Amino acid sequence: MTKQLRIGVDVGGTNTDAALLQGEEVLSTIKTATTANVTDGVSSAIRAVLLAASVASDRVGAVMIGTTHFLNALVERRHLQRTGILRLCGPATRALPPMIDWPEDLRLVVDGGAALVGGGVNYDGSSIAPLDTDAIRLACRDWRERGIGAIAICSVFALVDPRMEIAAAEIVAEEVPDVSVSLSHRIGKTGLLQRESATILNASLHRIGHETVAAFRHAFGELGLSCPLYLTQNDGTLMSAEYAERFPVFTMASGPTNSMRGAAFLTGLKDAVVIDIGGTTTDIGMLVSGFPRSRGEGATVAGVRTNFRVPDVFSFGLGGGSRVRDGDDLRIGPDSVGFRLPEKALCFGGDELTATDIAVAAGLVDLGDKTRLKHLDRAVVKAALNKMKRDVEAVVDQMKPGPDPIPAILVGGGSVLIDGFLEGTSVSLRPEHFGSANAIGAAIAQVSGEVDNIVSLEGQSRQSAVEGVIAEARRRAVEAGAAEDTVVLAEIDETPLSYLPGNAMRIAAKVVGDLNS
Repeated sequence: MTKQLRIGVDVGGTNTDAALLQGEEVLSTIKTATTANVTDGVSSAIRAVLLAASVASDRVGAVMIGTTHFLNALVERRHLQRTGILRLCGPATRALPPMIDWPEDLRLVVDGGAALVGGGVNYDGSSIAPLDTDAIRLACRDWRERGIGAIAICSVFALVDPRMEIAAAEIVAEEVPDVSVSLSHRIGKTGLLQRESATILNASLHRIGHETVAAFRHAFGELGLSCPLYLTQNDGTLMSAEYAERFPVFTMASGPTNSMRGAAFLTGLKDAVVIDIGGTTTDIGMLVSGFPRSRGEGATVAGVRTNFRVPDVFSFGLGGGSRVRDGDDLRIGPDSVGFRLPEKALCFGGDELTATDIAVAAGLVDLGDKTRLKHLDRAVVKAALNKMKRDVEAVVDQMKPGPDPIPAILVGGGSVLIDGFLEGTSVSLRPEHFGSANAIGAAIAQVSGEVDNIVSLEGQSRQSAVEGVIAEARRRAVEAGAAEDTVVLAEIDETPLSYLPGNAMRIAAKVVGDLNS
């Protein structure tokens, strides 16, 4: 039986990469400049990677896209929906209102007004206060009159019992039929303010999520693609396009994650440090058992503290487009010419000295016209190469789990900036197709489901509680696009909460499965 063809696409700030795979064989890879219109850049990359392999579009079984589009919307404070916030809390938690720790400029764009109403549960599932349906309807009428298009609903201890959030969502749907709703028990983890903030961010991205997925589908039609579309998530797994429309906030850290998964695939290494150098930034993280090591604390997104897990990645401003200043104090980055590298770098006839020019002058890569760099001082070139290498080695030393040398995998088009062996590593690898590891990582990804709950063991056994959490994680994986018979348990974490009465326990489970194709 012929193995399914897949296309992985990763959209970065400077370049858009695409890779065409058949099973575990890489048929072709392509790198194009990221365009102002993300959809146009994705279409061009897909068309180019198919042409490179002489493959017809109707043979493609699935396309996986990793994009920073939604993160950029938050960082730039653009294309966001004003969001109403409904907190179900009764008399509790009122000392800290929603969005209290948000950057002021982002809060002014997103804040559509908050309503703190009766509802919420305690850690053991007992009610804090009855759900105040009248207050919810009153708040909805206000939001409807002001044209608020998105609502975030967050109940105290919703992870213990989400039924009040679900009931509130039904009321909201009655009062404001066209509004998009985000429920906190589907998005965040324990910790009210962080979970609430993640839910608000997700709600504010609903419209751009819908528009982006619709644009991708339109582009698919023009390309003659009739296959399913998937987007990559923070943990290196996939979600269906329909799921991504509802949960765009889960795509925030997909770029570094794709590169790390691609690095593991290309080298066969499961435990290593991955150094991904792009056109604008360098991202360094650890592979553990083939997946990115997660950060212990929640992610800060566009200045907002959340509590969903993202890869433990250290990012800094070093890339192929980084500007180089060779005065008394040699500086490289953090500012970059970005996707304008082909017109701004000296080797391409531009007027900016970039890190790519340094690599070309040193003979590390053959790009543009090397004769345009004859005036560069050899000492400056050598000093710049040494500085870039030292900067990377310093971060690798921070990220390593111990003092012993570990394997290092260099990926990304900008990895040509690093010459030779890296101190603190046992081997420094730059595998074939290193420049498109991010797109390859997207193409090979599986689908996941994750649940992080606090449960009371009064009235049920520990085993039944664990099985219930795993069953919910499996259900979410299938909802995101996994084939049910392939879903397996990837992680389980049980933490007794001795400071809470009632024999409470935090149970976190993650499952992964193959695409339902």
